[in-house]
Amino acid sequence: MSTIDISVVICVYTEDRWEDILAAVSSVRAQSRPALETLLVVDHNQALLDRLSKEYKETREVRVLANAGPRGLSAGRNTGIAVSRGEVIAFLDDDAVAERDWLHHFAEAYTDPRVMAVGGRTFPIWASGRRPAWFPEEFDWVVGCTYKGLPPGRVQVRNVLGGNASFRRSAFDVAGGFATGIGRDGDKRPLGCEETELCIRLTRAQPDAILLIDDRAVIHHRVPEVREHFAYFRTRTYAEGLSKALVARSVGAGKGLESERRYTTRVLPAGVARGLRDALLARPGGAGRAAAIVTGVVTAAGGYVLGSVRARRGGATFSVVEIEESPGREGAAA
Repeated sequence: MSTIDISVVICVYTEDRWEDILAAVSSVRAQSRPALETLLVVDHNQALLDRLSKEYKETREVRVLANAGPRGLSAGRNTGIAVSRGEVIAFLDDDAVAERDWLHHFAEAYTDPRVMAVGGRTFPIWASGRRPAWFPEEFDWVVGCTYKGLPPGRVQVRNVLGGNASFRRSAFDVAGGFATGIGRDGDKRPLGCEETELCIRLTRAQPDAILLIDDRAVIHHRVPEVREHFAYFRTRTYAEGLSKALVARSVGAGKGLESERRYTTRVLPAGVARGLRDALLARPGGAGRAAAIVTGVVTAAGGYVLGSVRARRGGATFSVVEIEESPGREGAAA
């Protein structure tokens, strides 16, 4: 078995997810391959920080700390990286639970020293109990889950998906941390792509780096009722276009949109065809899925165009920071 130590970082921001946070931590503590530590990084919410600090006061392997940077997911992750002690840092969403062998499969991949990042497979847990009939699997990334079109097994990829991912610590020495100004920021528009930008930056800085997805490293991600509606679908796909414009600005459109071109020219047309076929066969949701795919492409493209214009005019900014070891790295809970 690999002797690599893994720290797990869970970024949290609202007490509304209290039970989900506890479940996420419990799933890490139940791993077949124990984590070195679990770091709960609280995003500028003193009440939640105090409550979690009290909850885990007597639990040595769980540490609670405040986001040391600006509000947002990227800065929270950077805070966790700076304080963590593991050779590998894994990231888990605060509304997800990991299967028992999640860390085992991550650790197994890192026996190859060229591997710098490993992601896993994320399944949705729909609030309504079932997938909406109109919601295409090709767009499961809208709700933070693995989407139809990704190859199965353990495969090399351009980028991992942030809610179920891990990085070798040295990756951040080579490439710096997550860029602030791209991803989620409190209650603002549901942006993303911060892990995509980081992964591309990493492979540019270290061309022989290998990034993998191992679909045996499974987590289950809660999808709240509001995200099952078409209005959220439109908002999220539009925001993805805005984020992709920032990624392209950082790393160039060639690399920044490499996977997206294959996705839009191969995966999505096949999805539309399946939807129309199901509609002709009177199967539920076929026409809706086809229409959702077309809408998703159009709104994402619109977001990309507007985001590109803003970026050229200097109206959208982001920054990449170097990860410096925190004074609290060897300390106890905040």
